[in-house]
Amino acid sequence: MLIHEGRSRTPGIDRRLAWSFAGIAGALNAAGFCAFGTFTSNMSGNVSALADHLGLGEFAIALPVLALVGAFMAGAMGATLLIAAGRHHRLSGVYAYSVLTEALLLAGLGILGFCLPTGWHGAILATGLSFLLGLQNATITQITDARVRTTHVTGMVTDLGIGLGHRLSRDGGASGPDREKMRLYGVTVAAFLAGGVTGVAAWRVLGSTLLFVVAGLLALIAIPGIASARRRTASQGHRPTEPGYSCSSRETT
Repeated sequence: MLIHEGRSRTPGIDRRLAWSFAGIAGALNAAGFCAFGTFTSNMSGNVSALADHLGLGEFAIALPVLALVGAFMAGAMGATLLIAAGRHHRLSGVYAYSVLTEALLLAGLGILGFCLPTGWHGAILATGLSFLLGLQNATITQITDARVRTTHVTGMVTDLGIGLGHRLSRDGGASGPDREKMRLYGVTVAAFLAGGVTGVAAWRVLGSTLLFVVAGLLALIAIPGIASARRRTASQGHRPTEPGYSCSSRETT
């Protein structure tokens, strides 16, 4: 999932990537709302809330929301810089390294949560989650050329509605989104929803320990991708990996 690029990516690989990471993002987003009363990946809602607070002159309340938006953007910027640096140094599996970085930082955030004073606990953890979800969304966006987004579903729900409307109209859906995109969007939305339900239930049982569980899942996705990239580089005699390289059909990580 984290190795194929360009034309070597298939719809099946994109769907596996979508449900894996949308489920994780949905879990963290919903758990964050359950724990801290704020969404950590929904920047549309956060920007709207920021506008409301600024318009009402509630500047002190607006600052934490601004921090969430800024952290998400910083995470996206960090992922882009990390990927660019990896490409510059011809590092194979750079996207897998980005996901592994997310896993390590998430585990670090979980450790930090045990050390924070009560008054700062929620704000710091929520802001940290926003940073990591921004990092994740930017990573997935870049490897799929923006076909897959994992931390928000507004656009996909809209496109699903458009597609269904076209299918019900007289033109039979000929001008609507193609069937493969509909499947991808449906999988992503369903995974985000299922992840959210699971995240809330898990947070109520595990609390901050959920962050370590999710970090472990991310590492389990990233490490095989890194190993696969290294094997492929070795088999090529350490030639740099080019976007669009067609890998063996057995390499689907």
